[in-house]
Amino acid sequence: MIRVLGCSGSIAARCHTTSFLLDDDILIDAGTGVGELRLDELARINHILISHSHLDHILSIPLLADSVIKLRMGGGGPTALQPVHVHALPETLQSLRDHLFNGVIWPDFTRLPSVQHPILVFHELAVGDVLSFPARGALPERVVHVLPAAHTVPAVGFGVETPLGWWVFTGDTGPNPALWDVLAGQKIAQLVIETAFGDEEAYLAEISGHLSPQTLAQELLMLDGEVSVYITHPKPGEVPAVLSQIRALDTRHVIEPLREGQRFHAPVVDRRQM
Repeated sequence: MIRVLGCSGSIAARCHTTSFLLDDDILIDAGTGVGELRLDELARINHILISHSHLDHILSIPLLADSVIKLRMGGGGPTALQPVHVHALPETLQSLRDHLFNGVIWPDFTRLPSVQHPILVFHELAVGDVLSFPARGALPERVVHVLPAAHTVPAVGFGVETPLGWWVFTGDTGPNPALWDVLAGQKIAQLVIETAFGDEEAYLAEISGHLSPQTLAQELLMLDGEVSVYITHPKPGEVPAVLSQIRALDTRHVIEPLREGQRFHAPVVDRRQM
C-alpha cells in the first residue's frame, strides 16, 4: 500500500509537502507530510528514498531522526540502535552533509549517537538501479526502480512494482524524454506527475525545472494508452485552476489531483511466490 502523506508544492493549513509511505517502513521523499505520522509509525520507518535535495522533499529527515532515536534503541543502548537508511543520488547525499547535517543547521545524525552506531546511514543510488527491500512479516519483498528526472538539481523519480503495473512518481521534473524512454512498453498502474505552476506562470516552470499544463500535455502524449494520472505539487490554493487547465488540454487520460491521505491499495509483487 502507498499512502500519500503530503503532495503540495508548499505549506498552508492541511497542505503538506511531498512524502509517501510505502507499506509501513519505507518513505518516498520526506517533506512536511511526514509529520502526519504518529510516533510509533515514525519509529517503524527503516528506509527513506529521496528524489532530490530541495527542502520541501527532505526537511523531515532530521526531525524524524531526532524523534525516533531512543525508540529505535529498544532499551538496549546505542549499540542496539537500528538505523534508518537514506537512499539518494551521491550529489543529494553530499548536499545533506554540507547544508543540513553540518552541526550548524542540525546535528550530524550520520555520526550520532556515535560514529559506530548512527541513527542515519546514507546509501548512494543511481538512475537505472533496481532497489529490493526484503520481506518483513506479512509484507513481501518490495521492488523500486530509480527513474530519470530533469530538474534544476540532480534528481530522480521512482517506480514501485505492483501486480497491476508500476506506481510511478516522477519527482520534481520538467520535460523529461528519458523518463518516457524507460516507461515505453511498461504497464503503468498509476502515474503521479508534478505540475507546479499554471500556464500563466509557465515561464517560472521553465526556469525552475517544473511542468505547467501545456508542457504536461506534451509529456502525456508519450504514454502508451490511457493511464490514471494524478497531479502533484501545485501550490496551496491553485489546484482547481491548474486541474482545469490540464483537463482542457488532455482528454485522453483520467486526470485527478493527488490528495493527502489518499491510499493506493494494490499489493506489491510477492516474489516469494513467483
